[in-house]
Amino acid sequence: MGTIHDEQKVKNLLRLVAQQGASDLHLAVGRYPMLRIDGKLFPITQEKVLTPEDTKALSNIIIAGEENKKELLKDGQVDFSYNFENKARFRTNVFFQKGYISVAMRLITNNIKTLEELNVPTILYDFTKYSQGLVLVTGPVGHGKSTTLAALIDHINHEADKHIITIEDPIEYVYEQDRCIINQREIGQDAKSFGKALRAVFREDANVVLIGELRDLDTISTAMTAAETGHLIFATLHTNDSSQTIDRIIDVFPSHQQNQIRSQTASVLLGVISQRLLPRIGGGRVPAVEIMIKNHAVENLIRENKTYQIDTVIETSMKDGMISLDKSLADLVKRGIVSMDDAIVYAKNKEYLQMLVKK
Repeated sequence: MGTIHDEQKVKNLLRLVAQQGASDLHLAVGRYPMLRIDGKLFPITQEKVLTPEDTKALSNIIIAGEENKKELLKDGQVDFSYNFENKARFRTNVFFQKGYISVAMRLITNNIKTLEELNVPTILYDFTKYSQGLVLVTGPVGHGKSTTLAALIDHINHEADKHIITIEDPIEYVYEQDRCIINQREIGQDAKSFGKALRAVFREDANVVLIGELRDLDTISTAMTAAETGHLIFATLHTNDSSQTIDRIIDVFPSHQQNQIRSQTASVLLGVISQRLLPRIGGGRVPAVEIMIKNHAVENLIRENKTYQIDTVIETSMKDGMISLDKSLADLVKRGIVSMDDAIVYAKNKEYLQMLVKK
């Protein structure tokens, strides 16, 4: 068990996360405690370098419940949400490395921002008006996928009378019910797996379902069926753009099923949002967003296994609200919000980005 001194140390570190506007706290043996601020890691040098005894004692304070402790010893890692003094919540992962314990904590702000506040194009609100279909938010870890999804779910909460179910591991944003009934289910605590929780949705009279992550064939397959049968499904995938996202979904299935899945994806997919967070000049971070909205051209390309041509459709469909990642990056550079050096890191086509900026 941790001591009162350890408890106080955890409190001090978590307060520092909030005070410094950090997104993450890392505790690892042989390093100072580290904060991630605007995407960069900074050591907290007023603390001492952590020993194996330190990380073990601090993790004992942070890990809630015997079940989580058992899972850590059995699997080598455990995910859970940590509620700090009812003021802030942290998505937490405690794991072993080289036999020692490390901790990674991501701050989940209580305040759910609108798309306007996030500087994300408001055309995304159009996805919330559908009664069924699949909307995917993609991009690397830590680039704001959950935050964009929360804005969309909360918009429905304030604008429509629906039953929303979220299936997450762990629960991130906590919604205050307004016009909607919102049930939030955490894997491990409220349900055994994403697949089982998602299958239960068919019997729970849900209109809208948020799936924290499409991780496996079972979840993807059930999500597609749900999107076909009167449910509006929002989910995340760790892919880089629209065409790669569609390929990833289809490639999960055995080859003899892929033609059928291609047709099903073409039918149920409403759109793909792919985003990156870039350092903003003057501090903070700002999103660059690729938006693919399914139209007849996109639907046909998916059916005909020509997803590599989707980028061209996005480029030529700005009037429909679509935007390519490079156009989004170029816009941020031209407006003086991000530097060319930072934009070029995320460009899909560096020469094309430079040409767009010079236009």
